[in-house]
Amino acid sequence: MYSVLRNLHSYWAFLVLAVLIVATVNSIIKLANKKEYGPKDFRIALFTIIVSHIQLLIGLILYVVSPRMALFSELGMGGIMKDSVSRLYLIEHPIINIIALVFITIGYSKHKAKLTSASKFKTISIFYTIGLVLLLSRIPWGMWLGF
Repeated sequence: MYSVLRNLHSYWAFLVLAVLIVATVNSIIKLANKKEYGPKDFRIALFTIIVSHIQLLIGLILYVVSPRMALFSELGMGGIMKDSVSRLYLIEHPIINIIALVFITIGYSKHKAKLTSASKFKTISIFYTIGLVLLLSRIPWGMWLGF
């Protein structure tokens, strides 16, 4: 079960990044060009939050069933914090990515309350970009891309 979830989490991450990049770039370009916010823009923002939340659920289940969880009892928190790989997988990756998802969720929620197209695009641009940067900062690139 663990390997299936790990593979699903890895491949779904490509979808999350692709959709998040599309949503972010779309909002920045349309903000810069003073375009009107339309149903397509809403669907892009909505789809981004949906795939991101699905990734969170997969990640949380993966975290709980991970054999790495045994390191908490074997090494203790101090031992985990001294090992950069364990720290990445057990502490940094989950916490930073949850924070990134919080930014994406806040951006989506706040943009719905805005009345003008410019303010909607600006809100999505800011919050989704912060979320994207945070996600990119904590992806285990070596494991993910097979280095």
